Amino acid sequence: MAEVHRFDPTVLREYDIRGIVGETLSALDARAIGRAFGTIVRRGGGAVVALGRDGRLSSPAFAEALGEGLASTGLRVLDVGVGPTPMLYFAVHHLEADAGIQVTGSHNPPDYNGFKMMLGKASFFGERIQELGRVAAGGDFARGEGTVETVDLFDAYVDRLLRDFGGGRTIDAVWDAGNGAAGPAMAAVAARLPGRHECLFAEIDGHFPNHHPDPTVPKYLTQLIDRVRAGGFEIGIAFDGDGDRIGVVDGRGRIVFGDQILQILAADILAREKGSTIIADVKASQSLFDEIERLGGRPLMWKTGHSLIKAKMVETGAPLSGEMSGHIFYKDRFYGHDDALYVALRLLDILARGGRTLAERRDAMPEAHNTPEIRFDCPEHRKFEVIGAVKRQLAEEGAEVDLTDGVRVKTGDGWWLLRASNTQAVLVARAEAGSPGALEARKGDLVRHLERAGLVVPEEL
Repeated sequence: MAEVHRFDPTVLREYDIRGIVGETLSALDARAIGRAFGTIVRRGGGAVVALGRDGRLSSPAFAEALGEGLASTGLRVLDVGVGPTPMLYFAVHHLEADAGIQVTGSHNPPDYNGFKMMLGKASFFGERIQELGRVAAGGDFARGEGTVETVDLFDAYVDRLLRDFGGGRTIDAVWDAGNGAAGPAMAAVAARLPGRHECLFAEIDGHFPNHHPDPTVPKYLTQLIDRVRAGGFEIGIAFDGDGDRIGVVDGRGRIVFGDQILQILAADILAREKGSTIIADVKASQSLFDEIERLGGRPLMWKTGHSLIKAKMVETGAPLSGEMSGHIFYKDRFYGHDDALYVALRLLDILARGGRTLAERRDAMPEAHNTPEIRFDCPEHRKFEVIGAVKRQLAEEGAEVDLTDGVRVKTGDGWWLLRASNTQAVLVARAEAGSPGALEARKGDLVRHLERAGLVVPEEL
């Protein structure tokens, strides 16, 4: 009889597998994920898979079960141990593995955990994750006698991160890992850089006792901001729980948002490679796209989602891309995946080679009046219906609409966005304009269309 396994329907997400430990996700699920993913790897001709994990309390047990499942399909499993998700991506390249899988809850609450995967050198997402679920439900697993080997590539990873840092003037920095998986590598990198460096919360602790590791939430940056200001540092750098998203603050304690970071990085590339495509997600400021074009680049607006962005980079040959969420991807001199430590070093390198501080660079950016990303609940079965209804309303009005991901409506003095999240039962809204009054008008447009679609308008609008 086939050994079937059915996952809780909520855990197979668009970009990864994710659930609440002990409720929707267990070590038995981890073993089944190993068997199903291993089957897909084996039947695709693969023989070697890299395995890593973050520092969450449930990750050791999940990684052990996952390794057993992978090995049961006949794979050679290379266990690289605890580290950020980008170290697992690096392992696939460095060890010439056929696939990789990381046990990580990323920036989710402590009681969550999950799995991020790559097959070959590409993200494993969308329909492929659903395929994994079907393999498990069918019980038709590959079988063999594989092995699990421990591989230490921490030093090789740190060396690779530092390879593209050339240096120049001294930059003083504060680093904050939030007790996430990037902590030890962060401390090792900072110790080898010139200048004054302080590391906050570099010890891995799955309880996250100091603050939650999510650099997109301003309240989780307060300790970093306080230290930067008090110590007279030029920059503060923060990481999420698995080290693939970055947060940055300048010497005055101001947050430098994802699209602003991307603008600085893009200017560096376009100074060397005119005509390059630079990709940003639909939530990014119009000023970013305008600046890329002014610098001789080809701006490309694309769908939100780290796996979707990575796939578009491969398709277009873009050397750099990024999201408002702090996922930034370098193909220029790197592998094309999102590694926040690597991004931090490229940013420091740009600052070290230039004469302007980070605060001065931020001051030079055009002032825009915008909302933060506004997320509000909408039932799963309704969220795409609402987007469809708003599209029809806008078509009737003859509005200028970009349909890349939801609707991004351009007006004479700004824009507004409404899109459905691919990972949660929420809608996402944002608006931007050249003046406070124009911003209120764009927010009014959003309110009007949401009300026409029969939704309760979020308080932030």
